Amino acid sequence: MLFDSTVRRELARSFGATLVVILTIVITMMLIRTLGLAAGGAVAPEDVVLLLGYFALGHLPTMLGLSLFIAVVVSLGRMYRDSEMVIWFASGLGLGRFVRPVLRMAWPVLVVVAALVLFVWPWGNRSSAELRSRYEQRSDLSRVAPGVFQTSRDGSRVFFVDRASQEGVEGHNVFVLSRQDPVESVVSARSGRLETEGADRVLRLEHGQRNEADRSSGVRTLSSFDSYQVVVGETVVRSAEAAPAKTLATLALMREPNARNQAELAWRFGLLLAAANLLLLGVGLSATQPRRASNWNLLLALLAFVVYFNLINLSQAWIASGRYGMGPAMLALHGGALLLALVLIWWRDHAAVWRLIGGPRAGRGAKG
Repeated sequence: MLFDSTVRRELARSFGATLVVILTIVITMMLIRTLGLAAGGAVAPEDVVLLLGYFALGHLPTMLGLSLFIAVVVSLGRMYRDSEMVIWFASGLGLGRFVRPVLRMAWPVLVVVAALVLFVWPWGNRSSAELRSRYEQRSDLSRVAPGVFQTSRDGSRVFFVDRASQEGVEGHNVFVLSRQDPVESVVSARSGRLETEGADRVLRLEHGQRNEADRSSGVRTLSSFDSYQVVVGETVVRSAEAAPAKTLATLALMREPNARNQAELAWRFGLLLAAANLLLLGVGLSATQPRRASNWNLLLALLAFVVYFNLINLSQAWIASGRYGMGPAMLALHGGALLLALVLIWWRDHAAVWRLIGGPRAGRGAKG
């Protein structure tokens, strides 16, 4: 049908353009954030691109839902401003008739959103957490590049290695500055080697000297050593029970329906339901006056998107705390959003028909 194909083509063009713009903005922001993490020593510099990909996959469902929502509001709003809606309404088509072409255009995107939320989201979070965990579990000396001063995670030590082996466990001409108030010590050695003793990672230095200063008393000591040992980290093994809920697969969350897992399930399914509800809400929010050159409907739509997704996060927190159950919370939030969207479409539809037949003005004119 000409009507369905015209609406779907208009929506597809607007969706593609909107998605490109949102992707560009979000990925740029994520790149700045990831580079900041790498500069702060939270992630390995060589993992920046991979971590950026995981972040993008995690936020892609939200970007797809927002792009669909904006595409519906912008496309139908343009039809209102160009008086195309008047032609469709005069042909006997109501606003509710636009729901079918909107859903026919959007259902493949909703399927992609479902796959991303239910399967790709936990995989991306798990892979990202493993990258950061492996980097954090490396000792401070392992992260030192030859010829570069490196600060430890807690900021209490500064390391410098002139040359390091390819395995990253042995270095030459090692310098360590340690601050533990009120004592400050400087250790230099010809060589150093990383070793594991129980749960600790230690740095064993050979043939060097240690200069220690007590800032409270002003006492300074200088000593030489043939072998010196410094604890530089602990080996941390994170159990499966301590893994965050967002890193667990959807089926694993369903097998253990505790409050934390149900909150994560509510967020994942809620993201999918929100993307569908926003399509219907966008149909109702797209109405505008042809003679009014403003974008108030788009601003209102963006406000509705922000409020809706903040409510999803709020409901997740309520379910995790045990304040509400998963079923009642999802029914109240998403059922209420669906009801609001249907009522808005019904009201817009009848208001358009009322304006077409003349409304109260026609009655006053006939009476006069």
